[in-house]
Amino acid sequence: MTPERAAKIERMKRLRQPDLGLVLENVNDPHNIYACLRTADAAGVGHVYIIHDSFSLQWYESKRMSASAVKWLDLHVFSDTPSCMEEVKKRYARIWGTYLGEDASPSLYELDLTESTALVFGNETHGISEAMRKYSDQNFRIPMMGMVQSLNISVACAVTLYEALRQRQLAGKYHAAIASAERNQR
Repeated sequence: MTPERAAKIERMKRLRQPDLGLVLENVNDPHNIYACLRTADAAGVGHVYIIHDSFSLQWYESKRMSASAVKWLDLHVFSDTPSCMEEVKKRYARIWGTYLGEDASPSLYELDLTESTALVFGNETHGISEAMRKYSDQNFRIPMMGMVQSLNISVACAVTLYEALRQRQLAGKYHAAIASAERNQR
């Protein structure tokens, strides 16, 4: 391994946000899953929880697409929502879900994403399940100005994670991660 590659890996580790997690519930399209994983890695998310109760994990076993992102994430795979969310609740103070419902408020841009937070995204057709809604502290919405009601799951995930990144950068959380890791290395 080159010194440059080793330095890049160390930098990535220092920038990880241990208090920002991603939960994907029954996302069917492997392309969407991989796109979410790639964005999670890019935004500094370390832990991704994947719940899938209805199809094989062939997408994970093949690791064809976005394989470079998959190997840098801690993936936690579950076959049911309750067992996953018990683990998520142990790690994160807030759980924010998004689905198209009447109680879809506040706006993404009103959330404080600098706190310990798990962000939940659901199935391409049905969104997050009723069971998942019970685990979510609140439902948020991504503002939509056009005629379509929703974004593709991977786009919604990217918009949300980059809003978290923006807020955390302004709060100095990525710099704090670097400083904390450097102190620990001394």
